[in-house]
Amino acid sequence: METISIINAADHVNEQVKIGVWISNKRSSGKIAFLQLRDGTATFQGVALKNELGETAFAQLTDLAQETSLWVTGTIHADTRSPFGYELAISQFEVVGTSHDYPITPKDHGIDFLLDHRHLWLRSSRPNAIMRIRNEVIRAVYEFFNDRGFIKIDAPILTGSAPEGTTELFKTDYFGQDAYLSQSGQLYGEAGAMAFGKIFTFGPTFRAEKSKTRRHLTELWQLEPEMAWIHQDESLEVQEQLVAYLVQAVIDHCPHELAVLDRDVATLQKYTKLPFPRVSYDDAITLLQANGFDVDWGVDFGSPEETFLAEHFDQPVFVLNYPKAIKAFYMQAHPTRDDVVIAADLLAPEGYGEIIGGSERSTDYDYLKERLLASGQDLQDYEWYLDLRKYGSVPHSGFGMGLERFLAWITLQDHVRETIPFPRMLHRIYP
Repeated sequence: METISIINAADHVNEQVKIGVWISNKRSSGKIAFLQLRDGTATFQGVALKNELGETAFAQLTDLAQETSLWVTGTIHADTRSPFGYELAISQFEVVGTSHDYPITPKDHGIDFLLDHRHLWLRSSRPNAIMRIRNEVIRAVYEFFNDRGFIKIDAPILTGSAPEGTTELFKTDYFGQDAYLSQSGQLYGEAGAMAFGKIFTFGPTFRAEKSKTRRHLTELWQLEPEMAWIHQDESLEVQEQLVAYLVQAVIDHCPHELAVLDRDVATLQKYTKLPFPRVSYDDAITLLQANGFDVDWGVDFGSPEETFLAEHFDQPVFVLNYPKAIKAFYMQAHPTRDDVVIAADLLAPEGYGEIIGGSERSTDYDYLKERLLASGQDLQDYEWYLDLRKYGSVPHSGFGMGLERFLAWITLQDHVRETIPFPRMLHRIYP
């Protein structure tokens, strides 16, 4: 008799198997018991008959509480009524770990209660499905970039400078000197691109601003590719190809999880059709004003504006060439205009707004030095970064995508806190 995982049930139809499981739910009619069993790979139904188990064993099984762990032995059968397609006819069981008064019962709980019990909530079907989709997106990210000749560079989490301002960074003591948790791996990624051509960084970053929006976490995972010899138009192609690739990977490999989340696959499939529409910031302002938005040229877009633009095009849409005054110092100046930079944000439809921000990077040493000084930065903190423009600088471009924002859109979650295993927010650092 083979010990298997539930996910492999299809390979063992009409075979007797042994599986280690937890009971997530159960019901009994007195002569037959139906148990929802999960093992971490999937969930399916176990069926126990009183006249086969015997009265004592049947009574013990039906008395077991939610989240009790046990070994079950039985025969796998096909079950066309089940979304999973298979069930287990239980012939024997062995209790491994008892469970009493499990706090997350099959009823509605408030979000604060669920987040306080996140270590247990991850066992429930919806958060479990989201984490599986997260895992698939991470796998597909590596596959996408590895297949295209990118090298992964691990940017440092501890940095000695605060390029975005100390109010937005977490400060710590580094053997007697100030250090900060990184907001971004981008600047180090540019150094990597000058060494390897095409790289990506992918790891945790930190934001200390006291925001309570549904799109904000203080600890998040950021994907940041950098590409030497690449202009912005070519970077946009990589960005849309990446998004389409990740969406398709989830469709292909997570059908059960999407069904658990009631995510319409036909809607997701639309987002694999390329190219995505492109609209200039200038034209976006005109479009917004024509549709009743009180926005002036030069402002950054908020959630209402981003939502309207993406819904207008019914696709992820690139907004191009933002005003220089509202963008970072390192972005390439426009060749014919002094008021905008060569940058783009990718806005997701269905109300999720910006999921990617990117630009062509400036290659002009004097321009970057001027921009740093104008923003009040200490040039000594950026000597190494300016060196990249002194020794064989080339055109290069890059972008950043927040994993949790992308996942919130793909899984249709109201808040990014449900797309990371243990969310860290303004007033939450437990568990």
